[in-house]
Amino acid sequence: MRTKVVLITGGYTGEAAVSYKSAAFVKANIDTEKFTVYTVDITPEGWRCEAPNGVEYELDLRDFSIQVDQQKIQFDVALIILHGSPGEDGKLQGYLDMVHVPYTTCDALTSALTMNKGYTKAILRDIDNLHLAESVLLFGDQRGGAIERIRQKLQLPLFVKPNAGGSSIGMSKVSGWEDLDAALEKAFDAENTGNQVLVEEFVQGREFSQGIYKDAQGHIRVLPASEIKTTREFFDFEAKYTPGLTQEITPAELTAAQKQNADQMITQIYQTLNCKGMVRVDFFLQQETDHFYFIEINTVPGQTEQSFIPQQVRAAGMTETTFYTDLLQAALKK
Repeated sequence: MRTKVVLITGGYTGEAAVSYKSAAFVKANIDTEKFTVYTVDITPEGWRCEAPNGVEYELDLRDFSIQVDQQKIQFDVALIILHGSPGEDGKLQGYLDMVHVPYTTCDALTSALTMNKGYTKAILRDIDNLHLAESVLLFGDQRGGAIERIRQKLQLPLFVKPNAGGSSIGMSKVSGWEDLDAALEKAFDAENTGNQVLVEEFVQGREFSQGIYKDAQGHIRVLPASEIKTTREFFDFEAKYTPGLTQEITPAELTAAQKQNADQMITQIYQTLNCKGMVRVDFFLQQETDHFYFIEINTVPGQTEQSFIPQQVRAAGMTETTFYTDLLQAALKK
């Protein structure tokens, strides 16, 4: 009998559009000989479930089930492909824990923690040889005196970004103090980002993104890194999703020592944050020093054909179908 998979997509933020593209790609690459796929679309207006026959059914949220021809269908495992809230901030994971449905991502605590960039950096500070850019974390009631506080602690240029956002929404690079106020307003006012802002010093270096996951045998697997080169001033929303603005090199051109260091750092980050399933870590190798500077972690990384994880899966000699099968089987063993 095939395993009943519920592919969960949609979301409450501007990242929902990316979630739908990711989910469509994943669905097209799931092994249908092993899995029967139902799709749940979560929107601010409600939750909808589409069965494999294309018919929509009402979800019973008391136990996360549907009724098909007077038969209750309950799902064996959830494949979460929902970027932003509620799929990446722990809310959905907490609900699935309560209805006893295993899932493919980090648990509720790790998801909530890693959605908060400032708190994540605080947890990672004790990792040897891991470097973190100097930063200031601001809360909503600190907007008034923010500029003076930043000027006292940080040096230009700066990155200003929502502390709980994704896809670089609301993010700005600030090269002059006269631009800081507008950047703070943009970040504070970004939708559904927790009304917190992280301001970090700019690190000059090469930018990379690298996936890591735990397979069905419980082994941690690090995927080949991707290097990001963009014609934009930084890797913002437009650079991420507009064709032609960014060159992504997978596998990245790294020396053996650079690769070993990156793989080791990413594994330590994964273990320190108690991650599960697949995650993606973004980092800089600082110019001249090759110091590893952590940028952020993404616990529901993009899954379009052009996204980093599928690129890296192919570079590792796997198919996406094999990769998603491994993730699902690992989740079923939780």
